[in-house]
Parts: sequence; structure tokens; C-alpha cells
Amino acid sequence: MSTPARPLRWLIPVVLLIAWLGVGGGLGPYAGKLGEVATNDQAAFLPQNAESTQVIDAQKAFQQNETVPAIVVWTSQKQDAPVGDEQREAATGALASLAGSEGVVGKLSPALPSEDGRALQGIVQLSPDLGDELPAVLERIEKAGAAVSGTTVQLAGPAASQADLSDAFAGIDGLLLGVALITVLVILLLVYRSVLLPFVIILGAVFALGLACAVVYVLADHDVVRVDGQVQGILSILVIGAATDYALLLTARFREELAVHGDRFTAMRIALRESFGPITASAATVAAGLLALLLSDLTNNRALGPVGAIGIVCSVLSALTFLPAALVLLGRKAYWPAKPKAAEDQASGGRGVWHRVAALVDRAPRKVWAITLAALIACAAFAPTLTSKGVPLDEIFVNDAPSVAAQETLSEHFPGGSGNPAVIIAAADRLPQVTEAAEGAEGVASVAPVSEGGRPGGEPLVVDGRVRIDATLKDAADSDGAKEAVAALRTAVHAVPGSDALVGGYTAQQYDTQRTAEDDRMLIVPVVLAIILVILVFLLRSLLMPVLLVATVALNFLATLGISALVFTHVFGFTGTDSSVPLYGFVFLVALGVDYNIFLMSRVREESLRHGTREGILRGLTTTGGVITSAGVVLAATFAALGVIPLAFLLQIAFIVAFGVLLDTLVVRSLLVPALVRDIGPKAWWPGALSRESAEAPSGQESAASGTR
Repeated sequence: MSTPARPLRWLIPVVLLIAWLGVGGGLGPYAGKLGEVATNDQAAFLPQNAESTQVIDAQKAFQQNETVPAIVVWTSQKQDAPVGDEQREAATGALASLAGSEGVVGKLSPALPSEDGRALQGIVQLSPDLGDELPAVLERIEKAGAAVSGTTVQLAGPAASQADLSDAFAGIDGLLLGVALITVLVILLLVYRSVLLPFVIILGAVFALGLACAVVYVLADHDVVRVDGQVQGILSILVIGAATDYALLLTARFREELAVHGDRFTAMRIALRESFGPITASAATVAAGLLALLLSDLTNNRALGPVGAIGIVCSVLSALTFLPAALVLLGRKAYWPAKPKAAEDQASGGRGVWHRVAALVDRAPRKVWAITLAALIACAAFAPTLTSKGVPLDEIFVNDAPSVAAQETLSEHFPGGSGNPAVIIAAADRLPQVTEAAEGAEGVASVAPVSEGGRPGGEPLVVDGRVRIDATLKDAADSDGAKEAVAALRTAVHAVPGSDALVGGYTAQQYDTQRTAEDDRMLIVPVVLAIILVILVFLLRSLLMPVLLVATVALNFLATLGISALVFTHVFGFTGTDSSVPLYGFVFLVALGVDYNIFLMSRVREESLRHGTREGILRGLTTTGGVITSAGVVLAATFAALGVIPLAFLLQIAFIVAFGVLLDTLVVRSLLVPALVRDIGPKAWWPGALSRESAEAPSGQESAASGTR
């Protein structure tokens, strides 16, 4: 009767393998095409309901053609020497020579001198849809400006920043993915000392990434989801890390069962049955945590939510279909030259790091959890010192970006807000009152209505009964002083009766983003914790244990923020973090941190049902210690690869997640959680059935359980 079924059980893995090879071959190229539907226009990611966003919409009526300004800055090559009239005329001529050239639109401003007479500036309006042609257009502008003898020319403003940003993200498709995959491969080769298995795991992760990118590409192309360089980079890292983690859990369990049962199909059936719950629950926590970002009012946060969740789903599909098929077809050869080892041998072998860790937890649980808890609390005490008011312009890029240097030069010789004025939209019949109110606001250097030519000064342009007024701020546009000036400016112009005034511009956008990010954290953090708690309750069939696990990963997050605050300030030299960094760090660390506790405690629960609570803790820690630690190291290394993209935001995320995952894997999951559960005993599983068992299983029960294996 069983003979006809034998060919069928070989057919299923073969069909699955062929299907995934088709996915890899057909959809794999989308991993490199996602940049085609990505946008790095930061205006598209502002808070939907913010005042600065309303100003962007209102501004469009005052622009016959939407433009992106490039600011040309000249300084004398002689230190502290003024720029002469001849150089000013030459600079004006250089600007005029650009009129009508490709990419340049609108009227060109003359070169204007700074108050100290040591610098000149001119504004060149560019078409917003230049795309890949932008660097060539900027190079032409810089070449024209370089014709002014005796001066050094630099390019600042939104156009120059956009070019540097695009250059920074240029490595996402190739460099980032290559570094991540090579890093994971090296770690797997070192840890598993197997020739074939690491390549199988990597192949599964690549297939998952190709599928995820294809789905996201189609959705982004139809404007269902929005993708930028940051989301694109995080998606790649998230899929590779998650797919590898899930693969490690399944391959470790298959190896154990293969050593016990011998038959590859029986071993895979048991491995899938025992791993399915932890893997899907872990994926659900991450996906649900990411989808909670849809509650955010920041568009880039909402963009990451569904995109990241799609990546997690694809990772699970690969881990539960492609990988089992490949492992069944390979059998023991997958682990060559290593030999599969039974869980009983791991748990009772008496040697190895994890046996010694388990023995320490068993011998002095209260001392272990007390020391680790005190250390984590001490680290968490520094968390409030991490400022998330935004990253200054001169810290956005890790390397020395030309646009940043140009902006510093501009700020040195002109008012700090030059090139990035606050934009006021108000009723035309209240122009004098609004102008007077704006001029009296603290932190404002100058105020002028915008004329028909698109520049401040002259006869104001009136559109639909409204005017645009530019207010140059005294402080740099990205500074705390400038944000305070925007708040004061809003208070002043809002007080003008009948003005219907709105204040926007770059500084206002940063101010609104910061306040929205704070509101998002207050809303999303408890939602994510509640979602994870519910998932753990269903998985572990307990109430106290899920609360304990959520509390420990939350403490791990706070301890990571504390260490990050010290490292960012004293090692990297950052004066602050992007306003979204704490929320991103929370979602990734808490959701991914719970993963490892799910892997551990689901195995502890399984072993406790067979051998009793005390023995279950020790066996669970010993048998999963190596694989979970390997998974943590792989995930940390994968996120650390984000550091190859020279942007402060991604570097900060990379450090927080990488350090936090290692802290969680090596301290929280290895010492704190097992020691707490060992000290609390069966009551930790309240009100589940395990809470009513004694800490030790009856010898007959343990013997019977062992016999079943």
C-alpha cells in the first residue's frame, strides 16, 4: 500500500523546488529594478495633515512651473578678502549664460553679495523631472560659476542635496545587497562548518527577496504603496535577515530529527510540525508591528509598514516551502561534512558553552537575573539622553557631501536661513498686517512678498486672493533656533484677523515632522506591544509568560537606546537622531527580539510538557542556544550592512538594531529570561496547564517521553 505513495512524496519537493527556481529566475531581477519606482522626494513623505504640507499644496498656485532651486555660492580664494565688483558682474554673467539651457527654467537672479562682502549667491531654478540628468545639469552650472576668476564656487540648496542623496542611494541595489549576502554566507560557513547548507539558505533568502521586490514593484507602479531609498534598503536587509533566521530554526530542528529517525521525510514532517508555530508566530509579530506603522501620520512610516510586511510574508513562504523541499532532497548531504546530532545528545552531553550556561542558570537563577536586570536598567538610564529632534543638514551624510559643505559656506556669510526661507501663504488684503507681524516675530531676519518673477521683492503676485511671503530666518534652517522661530512666526501671523495665514518651508517641515513623530510614538508603541502580547498568549497558552517576555524585550530596547545615546554622541559625533529613528528601532527590536524568545520558549514549553518545568528550561536553552545565537549574529550583521550607505539615518538604524539584537540574543534570551522562568517555576506558565505541574516531571513520564523520541 505504501509503494505508490513513495514516488509522490518525492514529487512534492521536486515541484516546489522547480516553482521556486522559476520565481528566482523570473522575479529575481526585480530586486535591482525597485529603484525605478522609488522616489527620494522628501516632500512626498511629510505629515499629511501638517500645516507645512498644506503650504506645499498652496504654493503650487504661485508657480507657473514647479522648480527645484540650486543655490550657487562664490567665495574669494584669498582668505578674508572681499569679493569685488568685477567678480560680482562676472558671476551675474555666468548665471545669465545658463538661461535657456537644458534643465534650467524661469528667470535667473543676479549674483547678490553678502553683508560682509566676502561671498556672492545666485539661484538657478531647475526642472523637477530631471532624474538621472540632474548631476550633469549641476556640473554645467558649477562649470559656468567656475569661470569667475579669483573665487571658489559651490552648489547648495534642494537640487544639490537631491543629487547627493541620489548618489548615496546608488549603492542600494548592488553594494548593500552584496555586502549583506557575503556577510551572512561567511557567518553561516563559520558557524555550521557545512559546505552546502549556507548556500541553500542564502538561495532561499534571495528567492524571497526577488518575490518581495516583484510584489512591491507592481504595487508601487500602481501607486498602492510608496517606496523611497530608505524603505528599499530596509526591505532588502529585513528579508535577508528574516529569511535566514527562519531557515536556521528549521534546519536545526531537521538536523535533530534526522539524527533520531534517520528517514528524511519523517524528520522533515516532525521538524515542520514543531517549527511551524514558532516561525509563523515570529513572522506575525514582525509583520503586525510593521503594519502598525500604518497608524502613523508620516507617509514614509506608512510606506515602510506594508512593504516590510510583504517582505516578511515572502520570507516565511520561502522558509516553509523552498527550504523543506531542498533539505528533503539533499538529506544528510546538506550538513556534510558535519553529522546531524540528536537533541538528547545536545541536552545531556555535559560539554559545550550552552550546557555550561544552562548549568549556571540552574545553579543560581536569582543571582543571574538580578545581575543582568541591574545591568540593563543601568544602560536604560541613559535612554532619555538620546535626542530625536532631527539630524542637522551637516550630519545627514556620513561622508563629506558637497551640498553640505556648500550650505555651511552659505550660512557663514548669509543669514542662517538663506536658501531655505519660511514660506507664508496669506490673504492678499492682509499683506501689510501679515508682513508686519512676521517681521516682529523672534528669529526672523527679513520678510518680503514674492513677485511675479518668483523672487522676493517687487509687486506681490496675487493668486486666488492670496499672496506668498518669504521670511528668511536668522538661524540655520535645520537648527533648534530656526524651529523655535517657525513656532513664533506661526503664532504671530495666525493672530492677524482674516489672514488665514499658513507657515511652511523646509524648517516648518522639519518642525512638523518632529512633532508628528512624537505623536506617532505615543500611539504606535502601545499598539505594537498589545499586538505582540496577544500573539504570544495564543502561542504559549499563558498570560504571565507573554507579559514577562514583552517586558524583557521592552527593557532591552530601552537599554539599547541608552547605549546608542552614548555611542552616537561620543563615538560617531552625532548631535541628534532623525525623529523616526526611535520608532523604527522600537518596531524592529521589539518585534525581532520577541522572535528569539518565541524560538526559545516554544521549545522550553515543548520540553517542559515532556520532562517538567525545570528540565524543560535547561533542555530548551541547551538545544536552541547555538541556533538562536547564530540567528541573532546573522541578523545583527545583516542590519549592520546598512552602514555602507553613507546616510546618518541608516547608520543609526543599523547600530540600534544590530547592537540591540546582540544584546537580546546574548543577554536577555540567554540569561535573563531563562533565569526568571527558572526562579518563578511552573507559575510562570499561569494559567496554562504547565502552571499546575511540579517543577520536576515524574521519572516515568520523562522516561516515556524519552522513549517516544
